[in-house]
Amino acid sequence: MNIRNTTAKEKMLKKIRQALLQKKENPHPAFEENQLYKDEEDPLDVTFAREFTDASGKFIYCDGEINLIENLIILIEKLNISKLYVWEKEVQSLLKQYGFPFRSTSHHFEEAEASITACEALIARNGSILISNAKDGSRQLSVYPPVHIVIARASQLVMDVRHGLAIIQDKYSSHQFPSLISTITGPSRTADIEKRLVLGAHGPKELYLFLLEDRF
Repeated sequence: MNIRNTTAKEKMLKKIRQALLQKKENPHPAFEENQLYKDEEDPLDVTFAREFTDASGKFIYCDGEINLIENLIILIEKLNISKLYVWEKEVQSLLKQYGFPFRSTSHHFEEAEASITACEALIARNGSILISNAKDGSRQLSVYPPVHIVIARASQLVMDVRHGLAIIQDKYSSHQFPSLISTITGPSRTADIEKRLVLGAHGPKELYLFLLEDRF
C-alpha cells in the first residue's frame, strides 16, 4: 500500500477548511471604534496643508473667489501656460464669471499643458485629494496634463478616507454612484529607475491645490 506524504500545501488547506467550519465570535467587535492614529490637535486645513506639501503638492489658500482668480492668473503667467483644459461645469461656471480663459472641449487635448478640476473631498490625515469619475473628465484631466490644478472648498475637508466616502455616498444616488473612486497624494512619482525619485513619470509633474474658503 502506497502512503502518499502530505505536502505543506495540503496541510495548510486542511487548516483553512477547519477554520472555516468553526464559527467563532468576532475577536474585535469594536474595531471600527478603535483609533488607528493619534488625535490631531491642528485644524483640518492646517493638517491637510502640512501633509499635502510634505507629499510635494503646492497649496494655495484663497479667502474668496476674487483671490482665487488672482492666484490662478499669477500661476498661469508664471508657468507660461496657454493650453488650459476645464471640462467640469461647476468649475467652468466659476471661471466664466471672471472671464478666465480655458478650453472646454477635448479638441487638441494632446497639447494640454494644464488642467483644472474639482474634487469630492480633501483627506486631511494624509493630504490626499479624493476624486471620482462622476465629474466630467476628472480621470483624464487628473492624469494626462503635466500640471494639474484642483479647486476645492474648505467645507470639503474631512479627517479620514471613510469620512470622504461617506460624503460621496450621501451625494450620489444608487444609479449615479461613481464606478471609480481614487485618491491623489502629491504629483506622480516613481523610484523604479536606479532608485531615483522621478516626478511626473505616470501623471502630472506638478499638483496645485487651491483651497477656497467658504466656511465663514
